[in-house]
Amino acid sequence: MTRYKITIEYDGTNLVGWQRQDEGNSVQAYLENAVLAFSGQNVEIFAAGRTDAGVHATAQAAHFDLETKLDLYHLREAFNAKLREVNAPVAVVEIEVAPDDFHARFSAKKRGYIYRLLNRRARSVLLEHRVWHVNFPLDVQKMREGAKYLLGHHDFSAFRGAGCQAKSPIKTLDKLEIVQNGDEIDFIVEAKSFLYHQVRNMVGTLKMVGDGHLQPEDVKTILEGKKRADAGVTAPAEGLYLNKVEY
Repeated sequence: MTRYKITIEYDGTNLVGWQRQDEGNSVQAYLENAVLAFSGQNVEIFAAGRTDAGVHATAQAAHFDLETKLDLYHLREAFNAKLREVNAPVAVVEIEVAPDDFHARFSAKKRGYIYRLLNRRARSVLLEHRVWHVNFPLDVQKMREGAKYLLGHHDFSAFRGAGCQAKSPIKTLDKLEIVQNGDEIDFIVEAKSFLYHQVRNMVGTLKMVGDGHLQPEDVKTILEGKKRADAGVTAPAEGLYLNKVEY
């Protein structure tokens, strides 16, 4: 039995998310079906993070076991050939042999996301379903001031989505940078792990700082209050990308 680690890119627009479900297309199902098609083996593929419907990835990590050891180049080519046959919006970018005790989820030391927000009056036909389009001006400096309160070790209950299965709301946020590139505002976020919808809820709250509905210091009050109802809206899934998993 050989364990493989794969790096995956996908467009989540028309997917139900990472996890296989009874209805709808998922990343997991596309990949597992591809393995079955080229090897005849039923496998379960485990991801570093179970992204939601509409969320994208440039570097999702996952692992699976095969009964036989295969050439890595041809294994990647077989994956992508089978994915193309069914027009899956999924590609295997890299593949490597992993230690037997490697686990894509539990071995991860850090995960990184980028949230992309387009801040201009006109929508973008090229970035449709790829960014959150906000058509009125946002104050980036005020959003940066508000973001500082979120860094570090905190109880993030105020940014925890309903249905979150994490045992504790306490997390350590290692990085939250806000970078402006022309009309695009990118939120670059890193931590060992996140609560359900945490990144999208933080971005939604900081957007409200940017549009003047909240002041930067209100983020600190919201964080300390631990009530989800006090925080901002949940930013749309379409702007979120899983872009890093470190081991």
